[in-house]
Amino acid sequence: MKKDIFNISSEEQFNEVTLKVFKHQFENNPIYRSFCDLLYIHPSDIKNIEEIPFLPIQFFKSKQVLSSSEDVNITFSSSGTTGSVTSKHHVTDLSYYEESYLKGFEHFYGNIDDYIILALLPNYLEREGSSLVYMVDDLIKKSNHPESGFYLNNIDKLSKKLNTLDKSGKKVLLIGVSFALLDMVEKYSFQLQNTIIMETGGMKGRRKELIRKELHQLLSDGFGVEKIHSEYGMTELLSQGYSNGNGVFDCPPWMKILTRDTEDPLTVQKQGKTGGINVIDLANYNSCSFIATQDLGKVHTNNTFEIIGRFDNSDIRGCNLMVL
Repeated sequence: MKKDIFNISSEEQFNEVTLKVFKHQFENNPIYRSFCDLLYIHPSDIKNIEEIPFLPIQFFKSKQVLSSSEDVNITFSSSGTTGSVTSKHHVTDLSYYEESYLKGFEHFYGNIDDYIILALLPNYLEREGSSLVYMVDDLIKKSNHPESGFYLNNIDKLSKKLNTLDKSGKKVLLIGVSFALLDMVEKYSFQLQNTIIMETGGMKGRRKELIRKELHQLLSDGFGVEKIHSEYGMTELLSQGYSNGNGVFDCPPWMKILTRDTEDPLTVQKQGKTGGINVIDLANYNSCSFIATQDLGKVHTNNTFEIIGRFDNSDIRGCNLMVL
């Protein structure tokens, strides 16, 4: 099945593989099967992907969401405030994740070994179980550049390195959490010519949340770049969406975003309407590929998407909910 998933090249092929994955997970994932049974939905009832039930993401906080009887290889966990219940994503086959993020990166940016990867992810590095750190650590290794690496809190050293590498003419990718990137541009100013700045979202309680436009303007001005790139991923997924500016994201061929009606969570909306974000992530073959997130967003006619905010009005991703 892995070969089918990562070689999707058309919408027709995506739909065909998606229906196969749904049938597999219905039959092999007890949590998802129970959820479908409660809705009186069976694979024989499903004719198109919009009819597939999406499992609320909260299930990852209390249940083992698995479609495989193999031993768990690694467990990724979400960050959370002290005492809060975190999501746990049990992964039985890491090769699905590794193939997903490597092919996903290549799909949007080209060969990983063409880049020097600099990572400013202090809050993620300070805890175990981060799927983002796992991905970035492997991308750093795959880049095969001795200059690639993580930076915890040493923005002075990173600042010098960034200027030196950018002037060398090499392709550089700086991926960082929003508050740490803001810390950098408050202390230093740059005029970068060969560097992509990619934010992974979130102030993580370190700073006041900003709407995306304001955040990206501050970062663009500070780093001297025209656009700020973004990564859209989460603990419960094994694939990422990327934006090369303006907060508009695109998915790799094995991932798709739909929106659901905020008043009727079982109804998938037409493109162009704001609603709850539903994710189809076929790389999640051994877990659940159909997840109803807490994010609010909008899907455009070319299948790109924007994130507007969150249902619970907390941990806002890039926008003021007042615009809804």
